[in-house]
Amino acid sequence: MTTTYRPIDSVRSGAPFHMVGDGFRVSNYFPSGNELGERISPFILLDYNAPYHFPPSDSARGVGAHPHRGFETVSIAYEGYVEHHDNHGNHGIIGPGDVQWMTAGSGLLHKEYHEREFAKRGGVFHFIQLWVNLPREHKMHPPRYQELLKANMGRVALPNDGGEVRIIAGEYEGTRGPAETFSPITLFDIAFKSGGIAGFELPAGYNTGAIILRGSAKVNGEREVGEGAFVLFDNAEGRITFEALSDDTLVLVLGGEPIDEPMFQYGPFVMNTREEVIQAYADFQAGKMGNADF
Repeated sequence: MTTTYRPIDSVRSGAPFHMVGDGFRVSNYFPSGNELGERISPFILLDYNAPYHFPPSDSARGVGAHPHRGFETVSIAYEGYVEHHDNHGNHGIIGPGDVQWMTAGSGLLHKEYHEREFAKRGGVFHFIQLWVNLPREHKMHPPRYQELLKANMGRVALPNDGGEVRIIAGEYEGTRGPAETFSPITLFDIAFKSGGIAGFELPAGYNTGAIILRGSAKVNGEREVGEGAFVLFDNAEGRITFEALSDDTLVLVLGGEPIDEPMFQYGPFVMNTREEVIQAYADFQAGKMGNADF
């Protein structure tokens, strides 16, 4: 039987690396790196901190208190440790294999920085942050955190000792990830051993992409892509396969049902209209999202 593959729309790279605060050295894949817009909804932003060695520091590098409203941040740790606080009393630390899924919702202030002991000793830092849009009916949901620890992830072993799929959200071969989402989302990474093969299908209507975080892979049996490439797939029926071409290849797959609503983003706020963003700024300046003294 001939396999029908989901066509590849394009293979893209991220923007040049830049610093966010003094603790995150990232390449932005979208929106500024690639103006994908509705083609990648419900995802809004992908910032990739490729492996980077930070020297020891007496101060915790990172980003100070800043506001958000109307969307979620998803921070995925591969190496290094991030600590966070917000003005709702939440505090946590994530390290290799952990994910923090923060719903900003109606609004909060938070800060993110290298965990203090990691900052003191220095080391390799490897992270991704995604921004995920919220549907109109959930944009003012009360803020919440999901601390998704390594031990609680869904896991599926690949055939022939080819590696492992770690499911953060959605489903892979009947195994579900722990994240609770406001719209249908699939998010998993695949840690391959050399020659490992992973295949899956997502609904044709899902916007779907994948970033090669380490190594190289053959996509759909024909297209070879290397480290740092972002593969965008057509919205069409078909199977997606990745075959590792090197030891220790790592691929992050993201897919989701598009949110078919107007979106207006300015700075740290993502709403449906310009007027709602103006209101978000007014609420922030009036202290309705709380203050930065935390």
